[in-house]
Amino acid sequence: MLRSIMIFSLLCLPLLAAAEQSQASETYTVSLSQIADQKAVFGTVESQKVTPARARLAGTLAELVLTEGDPVEEGQVVAVITDGKLALRIQSINARMRALTAQKTNADTELNRAKDLFARGIIPKSRLDTATTAANVLSNQLKSARADRNVLSQQVREGQVLAPVSGRVLSVPVATGEVILPGEPLVMIAAENYILRLALPERHARFMHKGDTVRVDASLVDDAASRTGTIIKVYPQIKDGRVLADAQVEGLGDYFVGERVRVWVSTVKRERILVPSNFVSTRFGVDYVRVKKGGDAKDVVVQRGIGTTLEHNDNLVPALEILTGLSDGDQLVAP
Repeated sequence: MLRSIMIFSLLCLPLLAAAEQSQASETYTVSLSQIADQKAVFGTVESQKVTPARARLAGTLAELVLTEGDPVEEGQVVAVITDGKLALRIQSINARMRALTAQKTNADTELNRAKDLFARGIIPKSRLDTATTAANVLSNQLKSARADRNVLSQQVREGQVLAPVSGRVLSVPVATGEVILPGEPLVMIAAENYILRLALPERHARFMHKGDTVRVDASLVDDAASRTGTIIKVYPQIKDGRVLADAQVEGLGDYFVGERVRVWVSTVKRERILVPSNFVSTRFGVDYVRVKKGGDAKDVVVQRGIGTTLEHNDNLVPALEILTGLSDGDQLVAP
């Protein structure tokens, strides 16, 4: 039994030595990095495009389909406008078309009779030409009346106000029963492509560029983790000591238009020390790293800063900023 235990121990020793050697081989050389500081500002959720749904017909607002906050799809009916005069004009044109149709029937009968009489040599050709002209005139008048009725029918259809874009209704400045004029906005629609508008002090204007990454604090809205976005536009004009910029962030549809959220943006760059998180250990509330000096590794107390990410061994790993305790060129050993 004792012999078996000794043999098992001898077999495990190479494995333990290999594990210790692999663990000891995991090192990291401290170096200074140029990283931008993060400044917390407030951004406002805005729509890149607020489009009004306008009336194309003068009349009375008979129906409002949507109200503030409702989602809307492009081409959806948002309101209905009616004009009683259009129905009366259509009735008038229908009566005129019936009269022209009767006259056209009579003219066609006269034309056929004139053709028959002319073929037998009873009437001159001038009588045939007169009957032909009368039939053509009535036919064209009937076409004109039919076109007038189509125009009025199109105006009736235009009483249905359609949403020009998909999005969310911001405001409805009218009420049912109001008299509406052509071109009057009935519903204001915020398009679905929301952006985050930032206003930064002008001293940070030179440090902000298109394509920079921003971090949005989403915990105030849905207890979610922070979201990241990208600066898509920096406005060249400074107003009231502030520079405006637009950031594109995924998931802004969960916010209210006009809502203010906290955002961290990059400002001036400075030299910082970043180390992978697995090289930092915490004991009794104190942070330590193992620094290799000569052939020995000693624990060194450090003060950590904000968390970030770092590329280590061709992988993007969690990292910590070290404020004090390390210098450029220090050799760290994983604890």
